[in-house]
Amino acid sequence: MVWIGSGSSYSGNVIPKQRKGVIGLRNNNRGRLTEPMVRDNGQLRPTSWDEALDVAAAGLARAREQDTTRSFGMFSCSKASNEVNFLAQKFVRSAMGSNNIDSCNRT
Repeated sequence: MVWIGSGSSYSGNVIPKQRKGVIGLRNNNRGRLTEPMVRDNGQLRPTSWDEALDVAAAGLARAREQDTTRSFGMFSCSKASNEVNFLAQKFVRSAMGSNNIDSCNRT
């Protein structure tokens, strides 16, 4: 959050662009996940972060063992920074061995 100090026209309140974010922080328990979940036999169940990350890593490893031209792809965002998009394509190409990365930049 960006707080504007006294002496400005906002008198210590959150600037207008940030108001929506503050409201979102206040309402964060309505329909949002509050703990990691994994899928067992088609059903989601709460779990620890360690187990959730192990399941995600195993899924990525399975995709990498298959033909990654068909088993893995990533969609990046034009609103992300250049650094984030660079890391996304680097992960897809280096770690996953795939060239399947796309972005909404071209639409």
